[in-house]
Parts: sequence; C-alpha cells; structure tokens
Amino acid sequence: MVAAYHLIWTAYGHWLPNDPRGSMSQELRCANIAPLGEIHYGRKRIQPAGVLIKEFYEAARGVLKYDLLSFNQKQIKSIGQRFANVVRTCEYTCYACAIMSDHVHLVVRKHRDKAEEMISQFQDASRIALQFDIGTHPVWGGPGWKVFLDTRDDITRTIHYVEQNPVKMRRPVQRWSFVKEYDGWLPGRVRIAKPQAEN
Repeated sequence: MVAAYHLIWTAYGHWLPNDPRGSMSQELRCANIAPLGEIHYGRKRIQPAGVLIKEFYEAARGVLKYDLLSFNQKQIKSIGQRFANVVRTCEYTCYACAIMSDHVHLVVRKHRDKAEEMISQFQDASRIALQFDIGTHPVWGGPGWKVFLDTRDDITRTIHYVEQNPVKMRRPVQRWSFVKEYDGWLPGRVRIAKPQAEN
C-alpha cells in the first residue's frame, strides 16, 4: 500500500523528454527538439559523459521557444513560501523538500489528493509567485513524475536522498518550516503506546 510519494519536476527547459540520460517521457510534444535525439524511457543503465549532456542542452537552447530557466536564491525562497501555503491549505504532510535551481523534490505522505493533483497545486502556487520576476516565461517544464513509497525504509531512504540534493551541489541542507520529521507512519498501522510503569 502506498504510504508516501516522491514528487519530482523540473524548471522549464531542463531534463527534456529526449535527454541523453533517459527520461520518464514516452512522447515528444515539441517538434523543435525532435532532431536532438530519440526518447529513451527510464534512466539509461550506462549514463552518458557530462560533456554530451552539456552539448545536448547547448543545442536545445537554439530550438526552445524560451531560455532555460534557473532559479536564484531569492526565487527559491519565494517558491518555498508558496509551498508552505499549499501544505497548510491542503493539509499535506511533507517529510522532505529540496528546491534546486533547475528542479524540485518533495516527499509527501499519502493524502486524499492524488500525486498528480499535489504536483499541480505546488506548481500553480509557485508559478504565481514568480510572475513578477519572469513575466510570461514558463516556470515548469511539465507535469513531473511520481515514485510510490511503500515502506518505512523507502521513505527514510528517499528523505535522505532529497536532503542531500543541495549538499551534492556544495550547498547547505535546506530547512523549511513546512517539513515535518518522519515518525514512522504507515497507512493502517496504529501506534501502540508503551504501558506506563505502576507506582
């Protein structure tokens, strides 16, 4: 049974459907990027060299309608503030969040809203937050994707992965007020209180 979701999506122009590393896309909706390469569904077992990825995105810059979008620290903070509003308004339980310059990771507990609805809520709110800075430039690169988390080990491992995203880029772990520590919750499991010692 699904206990939580790992939600991921990118800023505009990043991790395109035909990215040489592979992607979770199964179709190209933009004919302009078709000449850049074929779609490979899922991550490739053998990853291409960094120089090939760089060349791919240099070529993509010439055919995309808008410039690739990368968030600065001020914009990351603004996105986080809108995420906090969504968590509060929708009553989500968020266990981890990393807002990077070109993508987002969230770990959110199972909820009445489907994963796709959650992503839409977060994207819509944060898009509004950035309108003053970027005008009509698209904010997000698509509807994103989800990973089902079924066990406590799945959840704790993914939380650690998300928390380490900024660290891998030599930045501090992000601390967000709307993120709660994972308490081991699983659907259908009731916590049994330890018996109190008698006096």
